[in-house]
Amino acid sequence: MKIRTATPEDGAAVAAIYAPIVAHTSISFETEPPDAQEMRSRIEKTLASLPWLVAEDADGAICGYAYASKHRERAAYQWSVDTTVYVREGMRGQGVGRALYERLLPLLAELGYFQAFAGIALPNAGSVGLHEAVGFEALGVYRNVGFKNGEWRDVGWWQKALRPLDTPSPPQAFSAPR
Repeated sequence: MKIRTATPEDGAAVAAIYAPIVAHTSISFETEPPDAQEMRSRIEKTLASLPWLVAEDADGAICGYAYASKHRERAAYQWSVDTTVYVREGMRGQGVGRALYERLLPLLAELGYFQAFAGIALPNAGSVGLHEAVGFEALGVYRNVGFKNGEWRDVGWWQKALRPLDTPSPPQAFSAPR
C-alpha cells in the first residue's frame, strides 16, 4: 500500500469511495453524494493549507483517503484540527485507515498543530476502534444532533494530542510535494 498526497485528479476515485457512504449509511451527515468535480474542488481547497492523503492498493487504485480541516474559525482554535478518514468498501479492517492516520497525524504535528479531533456518527464500532487504536480518546457525545435515514443520530467526539503543549507559533501551511 502506498500513501501519497492527493491531487485534484483523485476527485473521481474519492467520490466513488464516499458516494455509497453518503447514500446508504448514516456515517456521513451529507445527504447527497458529491460528484467528482465537487470532490476535486474540496481536495484543492484543503490542500491550500492542510494535508489530504490517499492510499493506493497494490494495483494503484485509491482505496482510502484522510484529510484535516479547521476545528473552528476563531483564532484561538488555530492549533486544532478535525480529521476525517474513509476507506473503500471491501478494504475496511485491512489497515488502510491506520496507515493513513500513521502518516497524517505526524504530519499535522510537524506543521505545528497540537490537537486532532474526530467526530464519529454513532454507532460505528469500526471507526471507534480505528481512532482508539491510533491514540484518540473519547471526549463525549452530541446526542440526537443529526437526522438521517429516518432516525436521530448521535455524534461521538474523540481527541488526540499531537505534541506536547508549549507557547505555540502559528501553524505552517501544508505544501504538497511536487
